[in-house]
Amino acid sequence: MKIAFVHDWFVTYGGAERVVRQILKIYPTADLFALYDFIPEGQRDFIQNKPVTTSFLQKFPLARKKYRSYLPLMPIAVEQFDLSEYDLVITTSHAVAKGVITGPDQLHIAYVHSPIRYAWDLTHQYLREGNLTRGPKSWLARMILHYIRMWDIRTSFGVDEIIGNSEFIARRIKKVYRREAAVIYPPVDVDAFTMQTKKDNFYFTVSRMVPYKRIDLIVEAFSHMRDKKLIVIGDGPEFAKIKQKAGPNVKLLGFQPDDVVRDHLERAKAFVFAAEEDFGIVPLEAQACGTPVIAYGKGGILETVIDGKTGIFFDSQDVDSIIAAVDTFEERADCFHPPDLRKQAERFSNQRFRDEFKSFVDKAWERHTKPAGTAKSHRLVIRGKQEKVDETSSVER
Repeated sequence: MKIAFVHDWFVTYGGAERVVRQILKIYPTADLFALYDFIPEGQRDFIQNKPVTTSFLQKFPLARKKYRSYLPLMPIAVEQFDLSEYDLVITTSHAVAKGVITGPDQLHIAYVHSPIRYAWDLTHQYLREGNLTRGPKSWLARMILHYIRMWDIRTSFGVDEIIGNSEFIARRIKKVYRREAAVIYPPVDVDAFTMQTKKDNFYFTVSRMVPYKRIDLIVEAFSHMRDKKLIVIGDGPEFAKIKQKAGPNVKLLGFQPDDVVRDHLERAKAFVFAAEEDFGIVPLEAQACGTPVIAYGKGGILETVIDGKTGIFFDSQDVDSIIAAVDTFEERADCFHPPDLRKQAERFSNQRFRDEFKSFVDKAWERHTKPAGTAKSHRLVIRGKQEKVDETSSVER
């Protein structure tokens, strides 16, 4: 069985790329495809140092830094991959990867992190944050998003089997594509984290500095709580704006290597999370460290954090709600026991993901290869019954 594996793009090592790592452990001979590949040498072990077939967008001006700006061309680009020689096509998609073209004799399984967020239920948030609510640029952006929505729906029909990364995403898939999706939670490398029972006196968050992660709200909230220390790790386009909001009790460390992030997760009093995330791997990594989570109670986080046992939820994405949640956490700090948090995280291990994903693919492949003969005999039986009915009707008439 020849396998193609298509990912949206390789520009950093995030949650989606951790899924790629585990799938390649199951199917190490798969050939890799992506719109872009900007992962430097020395950091490519998660794709087993494999070569990646990229699209024509790879060589576009400023593609390395402005790759998202080419969104209008991404549907065309992903359709140019010639996958006709492959038996099985696996796509991991939060943008356009699932839009590859496959034939009726190929099995296409899509692991969907989300339908394109900024084209669907986050459209108006995206327009607001991009200052695209009015004027010619706004109308151009709205036209492009309309086109992306139509393309996104059409390409969902070419997927044979859809997997969502959470029940939350499965509901979004149902809403957008009118398709039922299986749910396989993303992998969490629980063994890479050590449970710490003794915590230091600081709160912690780590994230890419992009608008929907709402790091600005966390920083602003803690800047109002001068008696509480917050450490923030991460970089991105919002870094300068967020730094301006930081009080003296908030320390922004910028980008840091994994071992520094791990150390802070293990020692933090609590991990703070303000995004509406499709799943959210870092909150589970925090729980693997025995660190409670203070999170916005919407999205995939509701499936990974147990309110009152492994974390505290707040109801609104605003400063006051975060402050109230932190106060509640401090009042109930004795209710959170590191072994309970660790046990919750272990439900989402790497091995569990590989077992569930391989089992799903094996069953899908069995369904894909068997129905042809079964369907033919079934049609013959139906035809035979129909002829018998016709003959009986003729005699009676």
